[in-house]
Amino acid sequence: MSQSMRAIVINGFGPPENLIIKTVPRPPATLGTALIRIRAFGINHAEMHMRRGEWAESVPISGIECVGTVEDCPGGEFAPGSAVAALMGGLGRSIPGTYAEYTVANVRNIADLGENPPMLPWPELAAIPESYATAWTCLFRNLELENGQTLLIRGATSAFGRAAVNLAVEAGAIVTGTTRNKEMFQHLQSLGVSDPVIEGPDLPTRLRDEGKTVKFDRILDLVGNITVVDSMSLAKRGGRVCLAGWLGGLDPIPGLPGVSGHAGFNPLLQMASGVHFSFFGSFVFGNPEFPLTDVPLKSIVQSVRDGRFDARPSRVFEFEQIQDAHRIMEAGQANGKMVVVVDRE
Repeated sequence: MSQSMRAIVINGFGPPENLIIKTVPRPPATLGTALIRIRAFGINHAEMHMRRGEWAESVPISGIECVGTVEDCPGGEFAPGSAVAALMGGLGRSIPGTYAEYTVANVRNIADLGENPPMLPWPELAAIPESYATAWTCLFRNLELENGQTLLIRGATSAFGRAAVNLAVEAGAIVTGTTRNKEMFQHLQSLGVSDPVIEGPDLPTRLRDEGKTVKFDRILDLVGNITVVDSMSLAKRGGRVCLAGWLGGLDPIPGLPGVSGHAGFNPLLQMASGVHFSFFGSFVFGNPEFPLTDVPLKSIVQSVRDGRFDARPSRVFEFEQIQDAHRIMEAGQANGKMVVVVDRE
């Protein structure tokens, strides 16, 4: 095996043009890790912020997830040739990520996908790991979603949002989903969303029934800090709100305008009473409290193969088209999960 590989490297923080392809040393696997031959990887908003230098930490080789085959696993946790997904565990943040032909991941952050060749083509598999693992954890751990409950998903047409819609509808929830584009209403309805609505800061004033604001059992907010206070006002007493995305940017939660001394978020004045608020960040996957084995990824892949979930990537790019992928993501035109194919064999 060659001791070198191609990798997409952040050549200084800045625009998509700063993502360049270089030949770099191939990393070796050590005990507790596995060397993965990457077949495809998903594109995520976090990587856009890493490229810009807006994330708390990043390394030159970005990428937080991939699918591929195990080349070497010194501890024997995975057999060579196994089809796997790898996500988080510092990938792209503190250790070289998945924008490459190979990566070394902690075995705690690798999931066995079963047979090889896998149940789905590599580009379709690459659309699943991070979005579905995070959506599943938010819905069934943080929110404790149950059959028959009402659920609001803010940012439902994002890749993460669509994964959450698929999982929630299958679980029997009654889903309302927001989108910035009215043309996406029909697509959301095809996924099982009962009530698609336009996303915006005035959402509580538009979600009304007989003069009263509609309240939800559960709310998954993927828009972020700019909407989370509104989201809390839309939850029933005893309801749950989970913040798990930043489609609206990374600015802090805004304080009350025009109120002296309250420039920042003030729970006393802005939080809804009796509402449970939590956060989930997928960077905790692999920690003892958040084992990746908790997520039924293999059964999710089976559901996609059987047609119960629509997880097809919105766009598929070649390795050399990474700049184009980032430009589209930056322009807000992804319309779902975009993936990059590294190796089609």
